[in-house]
Amino acid sequence: MRPIDRLLGVMERLRDPVGGCPWDVEQTFATIAPYTIEEAYEVADAIERNDLNELKGELGDLLFQVVFHARMAEEQGLFAFDDVVTAISDKLERRHPHVFGDEGQRSSQEQTVAWEAIKAAERKDRKKPGVLDDVPVGLPALTRAAKLTKRAGRVGFDWPSTDEVFEKLAEEVAELRVEIAAGDKAKAREELGDLLFVVANLARKLDVEPEDALRATNAKFVRRFGFIEAELAKDGRTADQSTLEEMDRLWDAAKVAEKAAPAN
Repeated sequence: MRPIDRLLGVMERLRDPVGGCPWDVEQTFATIAPYTIEEAYEVADAIERNDLNELKGELGDLLFQVVFHARMAEEQGLFAFDDVVTAISDKLERRHPHVFGDEGQRSSQEQTVAWEAIKAAERKDRKKPGVLDDVPVGLPALTRAAKLTKRAGRVGFDWPSTDEVFEKLAEEVAELRVEIAAGDKAKAREELGDLLFVVANLARKLDVEPEDALRATNAKFVRRFGFIEAELAKDGRTADQSTLEEMDRLWDAAKVAEKAAPAN
């Protein structure tokens, strides 16, 4: 038995209304979707930490999510796992005519341009010709913002350089300060969203994935705060028994320690 057939069989047993797992049986596309997103992030986390052994397990968890959704769809007579595999195979062959068709070889840049042209044609076939129509709403907001501006930039709706983005960034910061001072929480929320959108745009202009950048900063914050806690623990204290001034000094010490640490 192929491993994938075994996994499909396991999923079928779990969803069996009679002898299956009650939790698995009661799930729907909507209730499983958050787990699917979580598993994708855990794959990214394993890659970020270069833990390739854990990556194997996380990829398995992500594959199980695909199998779960496919099983629920099959139960409703919509499609089955084989249809999912066929659909992605067809799409990849269609979007790589220089590999599977008669077109000549392309450079990576040429393939990127051709890929977008093929996707645009597919949007028209689906009667969704809008430039932004198929940017998934369910993406993390920063990632979606970067994709929206990237897509708009391809048709010329873009700032010429990062200079204009920095000017807009300063403008949005000033507008946010005004609303905070006015005590208008709703307006402040809106202006904060505008500010984050410009930051995502700046990331796109710098060819940086904003989620990757923020994940790295989150990890750095956790690492440096851990240093603070470890130093305080030497005196038998916790962070809430310290002062902001002391923690600031330890934060700076953490930065110095990081710079002095040998590169891996």
